[in-house]
Amino acid sequence: MLPKALHGFDIYPDGTAKPAAAVSADIDDAIAYRWLHFDLADPALSGWCETAMPPRAARALLAAKTRPHMDDDDNGIVLTLRGINLNDGQELADMVSLRLWVAPRLVVSVRRLRIFAMEDLAQQIAQNDCPASPGHLIARVTENIVERIETVSVELEERADAMEDQVYDTGVTAVPALYDSQRTAIRLRRHIGPLKDALTALAINHSGIIPDTLRHRLRDAANRVMRSVEEVEEVRDRLRALSAHIDTTHEAKVARNGYTLSVIAAIFLPLGFITGLLGVNVGGVPGVDHPQAFKVLCGLMVVLGAAVYGILRWIKWF
Repeated sequence: MLPKALHGFDIYPDGTAKPAAAVSADIDDAIAYRWLHFDLADPALSGWCETAMPPRAARALLAAKTRPHMDDDDNGIVLTLRGINLNDGQELADMVSLRLWVAPRLVVSVRRLRIFAMEDLAQQIAQNDCPASPGHLIARVTENIVERIETVSVELEERADAMEDQVYDTGVTAVPALYDSQRTAIRLRRHIGPLKDALTALAINHSGIIPDTLRHRLRDAANRVMRSVEEVEEVRDRLRALSAHIDTTHEAKVARNGYTLSVIAAIFLPLGFITGLLGVNVGGVPGVDHPQAFKVLCGLMVVLGAAVYGILRWIKWF
């Protein structure tokens, strides 16, 4: 049983494209190259890859877990990339994996979740805006992926700017989006760092599939990813500093409130002692039979409280 290709095109030397004549690695000489794009969940994909692909390519295309990397041999290039996850209900930072096998006349790509860069590529090819070779197709895919990464990194940076303005200018200490943004920055950095290494390795690949005229495009894509890595790292560090500032401000506020309560408690401590002593239910409490005793006591307590306050100020307790 053959797998069902999500997208399949035969690209001809004149720059036109037609739907792939077959889900096969055997390509007619009249065709420049073939692109087949599959869903990893297709139950027939495993068997087809093991019979139609070189063993190393099959392992890379079917791997359960991946990280961005590039490897090559005499038969072709194994390339694993990561793209921004734009699927509904998904986290942007949960980047989706794209596995590719690139041979001189065949490109096989496999994804687990929808990758919009590949959807764009399919639409372009359907309109006969076709990459001239497998190398050109890879360059276009990497540029589409990098463009989306740049968009997300810029949005993350703008979000960090807004949160900093909110905290430093207004003194707000509750920023609900802060920790989500921190997590996004950390996860993005984890994925796009290896992506930069993979694109750099691809740019210097000499297998013959990547022509020299494309190397500047791949180097530019790698540099753009490197710039995004630096932006995400900067945002991560800024958000970390912002979080530390909020924590420090909150701790200082708690300490200040505790200090104020300590001062109040110190002032009322002798007053509480006197009222407690006079409130004991035993005979001989002074002033019980004196009609002005309560007023006198209140006056003495005011004087005592003021005296305690003055002593605390004098010893520079506050």
